Amino acid sequence: MTTTTNPSQALPQRAGATIINGPWPTYSQFKGLPERERWTIYELAKAGRRALEGNGFEMAESYDAFVRRVTEELEL
Repeated sequence: MTTTTNPSQALPQRAGATIINGPWPTYSQFKGLPERERWTIYELAKAGRRALEGNGFEMAESYDAFVRRVTEELEL
């Protein structure tokens, strides 16, 4: 299900966390790179998400959906 939010509306907070709704970076432009480099980009994407979550942000995209999307975009 796709939901549309008005960017001028404040997103709700859960347990004091700011929820980040997107837009998310896409990684499909890297699918032509060698597999080793694509795995490196995948690890960097996960590290970026961990850093945001570590700073109190909550992602609207579940972790499983994030992993599925990034691996599909990188063709891993």
